Amino acid sequence: MIVAPAEPNDLAKLLAFREEAATWLRELGSDQWSRPYPADKLLATIEAGTVFMLRDGHTTAGTITLTPDAEEGLWTDDELGEPSMFVNKLTVSREYGGQHLGGRLLDWASDRAHRAGARWLRLDAWTTNEGLQRYYLARGFTHVRTVREGSAVNGGPRVSGWLAQRAARPTTHGFADQTPAPARLPLAA
Repeated sequence: MIVAPAEPNDLAKLLAFREEAATWLRELGSDQWSRPYPADKLLATIEAGTVFMLRDGHTTAGTITLTPDAEEGLWTDDELGEPSMFVNKLTVSREYGGQHLGGRLLDWASDRAHRAGARWLRLDAWTTNEGLQRYYLARGFTHVRTVREGSAVNGGPRVSGWLAQRAARPTTHGFADQTPAPARLPLAA
C-alpha cells in the first residue's frame, strides 16, 4: 500500500468516506460526524497539501489529514509555541477495517511530523466517543485535556475537543511513502 497526497478529484471519495464512517459510528451509538463537513473546506485542505490517501492498487483504503495548523481555541499559547503537527479526519474504509491501518497511518504521521521537526503529534477527538479515546490512548497518545467551549468548523457547538498528544518519532509503518518531503516547521530546532 502507498501513501500519496490527495488530489482535488479525490473530494467525492473523501466525502463518501466520511459518510461511510458516520453510518458505522451511528451503528455503534455515536453521533460523531453526523453533521456534513463542508466540501469547500475539505477541498481547501486538499489544495493546501495536508490530506493524504492510503491506496491499495486502484482502491483507496484510508485517509489522514496532517497539518501544522491547529484548530483555533483548542491548544494554549505555550503548546502552540512547541513544534507540532496535528492529525485530523483519520478514516479507514470499512472494507479494510480490522487490519490495523489506522494505527499504521498514525505511525506514518508520527514519522512525517518527526521529519518536519515536530516535537509532538497532536489530535482532537470526539468528546463523547470514549471508544475512540481509548483507541488513541492504546496507540501511545496521552490525554491533555477536554475543551468543550467554542464552535465546530462545520457549525454548532464544539464536539471534538478531547485533546491528546504523543512524541513525534521515526517509525516503521510499512507503507510506500510517495509524498514529497515535509517542509520544516518554523519552530523546529
